[in-house]
Amino acid sequence: YGLRRGLRRDQRREEAQQDERGRKQGQCRGRQRDRRGVEAVGETVALMGRNGAGKSTLLGSLVGLHPPTSGTVAVRGTAPHRTRPAELLRHAGLVPQEPRDLLYADTVARECAAADRDAGAERGACRALLSELLPGVPDGSHPRDLSEGQRLALALALVLTARPPLLLLDEPTRGLDYAAKARLVTVLRGLAARGHGTVLATHDVELAAEVAHRVVILAQGEVVADGPTAEIVTSSPAFAPQTSKILAPQPWLTVSQVREAL
Repeated sequence: YGLRRGLRRDQRREEAQQDERGRKQGQCRGRQRDRRGVEAVGETVALMGRNGAGKSTLLGSLVGLHPPTSGTVAVRGTAPHRTRPAELLRHAGLVPQEPRDLLYADTVARECAAADRDAGAERGACRALLSELLPGVPDGSHPRDLSEGQRLALALALVLTARPPLLLLDEPTRGLDYAAKARLVTVLRGLAARGHGTVLATHDVELAAEVAHRVVILAQGEVVADGPTAEIVTSSPAFAPQTSKILAPQPWLTVSQVREAL
């Protein structure tokens, strides 16, 4: 997926210089490719931008759903669209906007058993992950009868059974109530602490403030801002969380940060 399209050659030379300055400053702005990717073990990156900005397309390209029309896409040195799905799953796993798109069996137990087989994992590995993510999901329930939070937890467990070092989440808080969202924040922090890299496409500025180390803003398929979460989300009212808007110019983004500071 090419994040830069239709630029003139003289623009490209200028942008390369801007990229170098941005890397030195720790923040990149302007029309450019997302060259940095997820660099650190346990790094969580939030992709933000309006509808149609290219967030879902970028995530899809990282698991081979969208072959690049220009430029290159690499996940741990491999081209996703040229990699067998079983092998790619050991590098990156995607939970789509609709977790039900990953669910085909008629019970939770059968979904978990299939995930164990597909990943070559020990029997019961997926079920153990699900119980860790969200205890109490019944084995005999039909996946499509679960709540939004339960379906998301099941889809996460299915993907994580293969132990991909990179987890991709497309609008993970969509349809979640407050309790389920709080649980998701805890899960994402736990995954980061265990070394999972995470890229999440989201409109949820509160989620980005809670879990993201870095924010990348896309517009029309191009990177227009890239840097530490606090710097990026406070630079525009459209991406600033409510806590930041209320307490500016204080540096706090979340209620938990305020609580810790007091």
